[in-house]
Amino acid sequence: MSIIYNALSGAMAAQAGLAATSQNVANVMTPGYTRQGVLLAAIAPYQAGQLSAGAGVAVPSLIRFSDGYKSLQMWSAASELGQRTTAQPYLTQLEQVMGDETSGINSGLDAFFGALNAASVDPTSSPLRQQIITAADALAQRFNGLTQVLSNQRSAIVQQRNITITQINGLSNDIAELNKQIAATQGTGVNPSALIDARDNKIDALAGLVAVQVVEQPDGTRSVSLRGGQPLVVGGRAATMSATTNPDGSQTLRVAFASEAFILPKTGLGGELGGLEDYETKTLMPMIESIGDMAEQLADAVNARLVAGFSPDGTPGTPLFEYDSSTATGMLRIRPGVQGSDLAFSTSATAGGNSENLLALIALRSSTVTLPGLGAVTLSDASTQLVAKLGMDSQQNQAAMDTARTVRNQAEESWKSTSGVNTDEEAINLMQYQQMYQANMKVIAVANELFDSTLALLG
Repeated sequence: MSIIYNALSGAMAAQAGLAATSQNVANVMTPGYTRQGVLLAAIAPYQAGQLSAGAGVAVPSLIRFSDGYKSLQMWSAASELGQRTTAQPYLTQLEQVMGDETSGINSGLDAFFGALNAASVDPTSSPLRQQIITAADALAQRFNGLTQVLSNQRSAIVQQRNITITQINGLSNDIAELNKQIAATQGTGVNPSALIDARDNKIDALAGLVAVQVVEQPDGTRSVSLRGGQPLVVGGRAATMSATTNPDGSQTLRVAFASEAFILPKTGLGGELGGLEDYETKTLMPMIESIGDMAEQLADAVNARLVAGFSPDGTPGTPLFEYDSSTATGMLRIRPGVQGSDLAFSTSATAGGNSENLLALIALRSSTVTLPGLGAVTLSDASTQLVAKLGMDSQQNQAAMDTARTVRNQAEESWKSTSGVNTDEEAINLMQYQQMYQANMKVIAVANELFDSTLALLG
């Protein structure tokens, strides 16, 4: 009888191995699936006082081929890739707009100062004076158009951030619910591998949105927190993230968990959320400030020079530009009603042909403006340097994104080397467990023959 019991346990163990192998083969194309196996252990002899080799084989548990360190590497790579990928479209769009020869500020400045130079040949020419008004208006439209693009980007960031926060809250709730199911399943002895895979996939998606820290708990649940330690998931409870828009247009991020509320920092968030924050604070807002300062300083310099001069009829000069920082779409414009005849090119009220003030206007192109991140630069070089700095930021982010994608791919391959399904390996396992099952059934057949022979002798 002991032979039959041994063979029966072996056949059942082979069946368990075949079931695990078939599950692996069935999920060979399932994203995030972690392969499984069986743990075999010999059963100790139980016949006290009698010679016995053992009591067969048992399957104490299923093995889930998972490496926590490799999973953490993959989630960290997802955060870095998410951060770089999110910022790149904004950088590329702004780089293309600012570097466009037909609509960029540089070409507008060239046209404006070119019109001033043309008027220096004949300062009293009405068509040449009117051409200056037209060029000045076109320059103002270029500033306003670029400001509109920057304003649209900021609005898009606010919308994308709100969507990202909604996704973070949804994934946090899903992870908390899976924590509950895994803890309950483990308590009943049922294999929770599929639930753990689902939770790992949710954590991976969450890591792409914001950098996370994951801690395994003794009951099988996982606690998830932000890089700064603020909790997102603890056991079966999830936090709620929110964004509050401030009067200046910026947003303050908060995480509420139980009765506690945490204000999140502007840096170090990682993932898509961190990419949006970094781009807004390090690139977009300084660019908005730089373009506004450049327009304001240009308007002030031109207006101050014109006011100091005299028009052809001897009247004091009047301003050409109006600047209003509170109007995002039209911060710079031509003063209503100004005509070419109002331009004060002369430094003398009695010498209408005097063009000394016009020459001083032309010289403003080499004057100095002070911009955030650049310091003191000439007006003619300001836009070029802004575009160059933007291009460098875009290039660095692109290089970092390519590196992050490579790291992510390597992390995925490393994870697959441990947790992924290898069809060749599973084919070998399938044959081995099949042979194991057939061999044990053969043992049962032999045992039955011996048992029948024994009964025949006794009969």
